[in-house]
Amino acid sequence: MSTETVETALRATMIAAAEQQLVSSDDQDVATRAVCEAVGVSQPVLYRLFGDKRGLLDAVADAGFERYAALKAAQPASGDPIADLRAGWDQHMEFARANPALYQLMFAPRPRAHSVARQRIFGLLEAQLVRCAAVGALRTEPAVAAQLILSANVGVALNRIAQPDLFDDPALSVRMRDAVFSAVLTAPVPIADGEPPARAAARRLRSQLQVTGTDALAPAEAGLLDLWLDRIVSLEPGGGTS
Repeated sequence: MSTETVETALRATMIAAAEQQLVSSDDQDVATRAVCEAVGVSQPVLYRLFGDKRGLLDAVADAGFERYAALKAAQPASGDPIADLRAGWDQHMEFARANPALYQLMFAPRPRAHSVARQRIFGLLEAQLVRCAAVGALRTEPAVAAQLILSANVGVALNRIAQPDLFDDPALSVRMRDAVFSAVLTAPVPIADGEPPARAAARRLRSQLQVTGTDALAPAEAGLLDLWLDRIVSLEPGGGTS
């Protein structure tokens, strides 16, 4: 077994030990000495693999993301991106309920933390919102909508973990979800049966530009865009042109 394989396995073992300590501790803190004792290594090994305690906590948070991503991957996308988005919110809340200590580590601000868990979860959400935008159901840019939704989702989850007696309304999550979704989503644009979605979107955009024009493009650019849109609109469902 190579040295790299051994160290990868040791990293995983230490991350698991740190998470176990995080879950079982009263103050949701991790003692590096206790982690090393649980695994049977010296503290210099921890510093070599993670840099310091902050690096170990970042690794635990990023491992939490892998678990979160696995849950997302196990939920296949349906033909309704809005329904998938709603299910994603509820799944996020369930992950927080099932893993409160880990969730706080992943999402509560920590000084000088370098975990990428939050950014990666943001990316998963933004990809879902791109699907909503593709059917005309998004009022704003996917990144802006993702900021609003994730802020609300995380806020409700953290408040419920930190102060369950204060945030005890069983409908709080659904109410917040529906309020935020109503701000960023709209009804999908209907598409004729059998029409390719890209062609339907190109047809709408070409017609809108013919009605209102745009100051964002120079005349030559607008003409080129019209040519491209016309080419997409002219495509038959099978890939030919009319």
